[in-house]
Amino acid sequence: MTDFLRSDVMLAFAVMTAVTVASRLGGYWLMGYVNVTPRVRRMLDALPGSIIVAAALPVAVNGGPVVIFAIFAAMAVTIIRRNDFIAVIVGMAVAAAARALGFGG
Repeated sequence: MTDFLRSDVMLAFAVMTAVTVASRLGGYWLMGYVNVTPRVRRMLDALPGSIIVAAALPVAVNGGPVVIFAIFAAMAVTIIRRNDFIAVIVGMAVAAAARALGFGG
């Protein structure tokens, strides 16, 4: 039997799946008790952006100037084109080109 199919690994997958499903369903259940006022609506509308910043900021800080430049390029494309997919491609291309030219680490 492979390491992937060991019973402790399968148990860990099952527990992680159960916790993920429970937290998502619990969030929907709890939001049923929240009055969606204009203030709460503004907070919910801002939440996706704050999650992206929380994920990208540590990468930018630890990645150095090349990563920061790539993130700014992706932000500019997002503002100009309003297309997240193209922005991701441009950000990756800028980072790859800068690294290929010898910038960064």
